[in-house]
Amino acid sequence: MSSSDLLMERFLALHPKLIDLSLGRLMRLLDALGNPNHRLPPVIHVAGTNGKGSTVAFMRSILEAAGKSVHVYTSPHLVRFHERIRLGAQGGGKLVSEPVLVDAFERCEAANAGQAITVFEMTTAAAFLLFAEHPADVLLLEVGLGGEFDATNVIDTALATIITPISMDHSEYLGDTLTKIASAKAGIFKRNIPAILAQQEHPEAEAELERRAARAGARLIASGQHFNAHEEAGRLIFQDKDGLLDLPLPRLPGRHQQANAGTAIAALRAAGFRDLPISAYEQGIATASWPARLQRLTHGSLTQYVPAGGELWLDGGHNPDGGKVLAAAMREFNQHIPRPLVMIVGMLGTKDSAAFLHAFSGLAEEVIAVPIPSQKAARLSEEVATLAQASGLQAHQSESFESALREIASRKWTIPPRILMTGSLYLAGEILAANGTPPD
Repeated sequence: MSSSDLLMERFLALHPKLIDLSLGRLMRLLDALGNPNHRLPPVIHVAGTNGKGSTVAFMRSILEAAGKSVHVYTSPHLVRFHERIRLGAQGGGKLVSEPVLVDAFERCEAANAGQAITVFEMTTAAAFLLFAEHPADVLLLEVGLGGEFDATNVIDTALATIITPISMDHSEYLGDTLTKIASAKAGIFKRNIPAILAQQEHPEAEAELERRAARAGARLIASGQHFNAHEEAGRLIFQDKDGLLDLPLPRLPGRHQQANAGTAIAALRAAGFRDLPISAYEQGIATASWPARLQRLTHGSLTQYVPAGGELWLDGGHNPDGGKVLAAAMREFNQHIPRPLVMIVGMLGTKDSAAFLHAFSGLAEEVIAVPIPSQKAARLSEEVATLAQASGLQAHQSESFESALREIASRKWTIPPRILMTGSLYLAGEILAANGTPPD
């Protein structure tokens, strides 16, 4: 176990709850650290349910292609905590190193002096400390949970705020309706600051976001009203009041990534980066990557189990709207290259597994349910299989994702399968670690 892991274990003992949405404890710690949150590079703040990380990845890729240095704060991580903090530099940023992270953790621990604070609050303080001490042109700051009372919302101002698509998720913390969840996310809006809304699937969420933007005095810039991004003749066409951009399609597959790319472009233009060269947009859109979001695994130890000519895909989707988007992508893949779809699925008990799985009804030929050993909150694999069967899917369980892959490999396939491993970002992290391809 690394030194940073040991420190985070100590942090866990400082508060009885893993999540306790509040700003007071973090403000106290930041004050003890000299308020690094007041010395951050200009911030673009990103909240939402689905698509936050991909939107951030597009912005980072475009800005770095333009020669900008970009700090990035995202969550959760897949394999190592270090993935959450990227320190910008000319020529491209790098994930925080172990010595730098340990030093920041130790300074935060000393300043906190044993007082009650959550792990996310402590690690956010450490991230802000590092972002304040390392110069950069911009900080892409992703909300951890919600928005209004999320630890990242201690910033005073921003170049722009973004809300990606809202879905039912984390209802135990944010509320049991889409309106309540949207209201919590909209807590990042600030007076006279551009508020970019991605295309929303749910009218009640969109209406609440627009209402909260008006109440906050934010400058609303909404997809479908003020900008649009769509595929045309194999290209990504983006258009807003300032004109049209004709760009390559995103490297990230799926039509939803076209929408995420459009949101990223709209945010950068609203945030004051209107003078970026067209080459930065072209390069950024074409090269942006984001692990475990429709990621095709083409190398690594697990690929040996893929039948000849088959495909292995990984996605951390876990909520109902994420399931719909993922199923739509699988249908599109099947239109181009028809293959039997076999799903390997592990999910948490806190997620709406039935709704997620229902999206694949009539699409997946088989679901193999697997456990997520690292998570106490994981749903039993036999329960996942039962829920899949209730949606009309052929399903059974396996003792692990490795054994599921071996089972698939042992069969004789007339048409090589398309294997999709999905249901949880925690499962995705375990798969990337086992495959020997952690995010870098």
